[in-house]
Amino acid sequence: MNKTLSNFILAAVIGLIFINCANRGTPDGGPKDVTPPVILKTEPANLTTNFKGNEIKIYFDEYVKMKDLNKQLIISPPMKNQPEITPMGSASKEITIKIHDTLKPNTTYAFNFGNSIQDNNEGNPYPYYRYVFSTGNYIDSLDVKGSVVDALKPQPDTFVSVMLYEVDSTFTDSIVYKETPKYITNTLDSVTTFSVDNIKAGKYMLLALKDGNSDNKFQQKADQIAFHKSFITVPNDSLYTLKLFNEELDYKATRPMIVAGEKIAFGYEGNYEGMKITLNSDVPEDFEYRILKDTKTDTLNYWYKPKLEVDSLLFTVSNGDYKKDYTVRIRKLERDSLVIQSAPSGAVGYTESFYISGSTPFVDFNAEKMTVLDKDSTKVAFTTKFDTINNMYQFDFEKTADNSYQIQILPEAFVDLYDDKNDTLNYSFKTKKESEFGYARFTLINATYPLVIQLTDDKGEVKREKFAKTEGVVDFFNVVPATYKIRVIHDANGNGKYDTGNYLKKIQPEKVSHFKAIEIRADWGYPETLTFKD
Repeated sequence: MNKTLSNFILAAVIGLIFINCANRGTPDGGPKDVTPPVILKTEPANLTTNFKGNEIKIYFDEYVKMKDLNKQLIISPPMKNQPEITPMGSASKEITIKIHDTLKPNTTYAFNFGNSIQDNNEGNPYPYYRYVFSTGNYIDSLDVKGSVVDALKPQPDTFVSVMLYEVDSTFTDSIVYKETPKYITNTLDSVTTFSVDNIKAGKYMLLALKDGNSDNKFQQKADQIAFHKSFITVPNDSLYTLKLFNEELDYKATRPMIVAGEKIAFGYEGNYEGMKITLNSDVPEDFEYRILKDTKTDTLNYWYKPKLEVDSLLFTVSNGDYKKDYTVRIRKLERDSLVIQSAPSGAVGYTESFYISGSTPFVDFNAEKMTVLDKDSTKVAFTTKFDTINNMYQFDFEKTADNSYQIQILPEAFVDLYDDKNDTLNYSFKTKKESEFGYARFTLINATYPLVIQLTDDKGEVKREKFAKTEGVVDFFNVVPATYKIRVIHDANGNGKYDTGNYLKKIQPEKVSHFKAIEIRADWGYPETLTFKD
């Protein structure tokens, strides 16, 4: 190898070494960009009056993208034909809005983009951008402000729509089911306050919806609703509080069908109490039936015997003013067999009942075939109660701490509609020591009775509750150690439960108060003062 070639190779190797060393470090790119995009201009200009066109352009100083536009964008008043906004799937330095709706004369329109406009690199949003124009000579500048709360939960859901319906000669209460509002805004994903802006003077109905399908109309089954108790007049300086609630569904029957041998399922929506199922077909003299509530679905199951050699049966389903006739086609299907279930198992509370339910209708129970023994093999007396609609027997007996119990039920104690009977049944469970539980004592200040005091988990599921009719401390004994939230229902009608509202009947939900969570520990009490606001 000649000297020149050797020097060349040596230089190349040294160069590669320096390049490799240089690549090992991470270059400093400087501070992270946290600056939102800047709007350079709009065509037509924001706050334009006498708007005549159908296209709007917004120009930025950098590439921007749209994120969650369907959630974030609120157009007030709502448009029947949604505008086309581009670009949607790519970045650009301009946003184009093409209007496909016929704009109303002398109306102020507002496009509220929320946080949907972001820069392309770091996702910095242009916060709550509003583009406003008027088809008339001036921009409406009045507003309505307030907050949204949840009737039952400590915090409302996000993205709640707040609406104003104009009260004029055409207004009816049913408008919320059929028409979109005159003005609309949204709490979006970060706040519970609202401001309906750029509205004109007038008389309005103020409403809020947690809008399940984003159609700006109230659907009882899918939406939460809140409404102000009376019409409002704009302008005014009031701050309004809207309380969201789920309405109890209006009763409605669904078409019944046979689902097993001698078993017909009658589905429904709403409250089944008061629901009557009347058979109108001719049946033999020994015909019997039972109606049971399905454990998993909104269904009443109609069980009958004997087997009928007919093609169909005619029924009338009624509930209050509701009444409808149905024809049920009969098919030959296998009949359900008797399956017996019990609850609870393992460790039980001192005041907890023991339950036995059946998959087919019970018609008889022989209590003499049931024995309850404690750990000393001493017989324990029990009482029995039968829940006919849920096909469930409730057994109650006195329990003591740190004890175990054995329940034996001899064959043929339970008999169902089809004369099926049980085999021998054996159950066992025990009670814990008193020291394994905790307790809580609540002193109520400035309270108006009656009240329902509830201990709930993080999801709002009620774990324990007490009904307080008169002044005095409220004690919860033998509470399983855990962290509980405190919820108090102001039981206006004294029925011992929470009652929701109804829009058409103009009924607001019952008031609910929330207090800070408490931790209940084993063998330890928690005194707490609950002070109620007026």
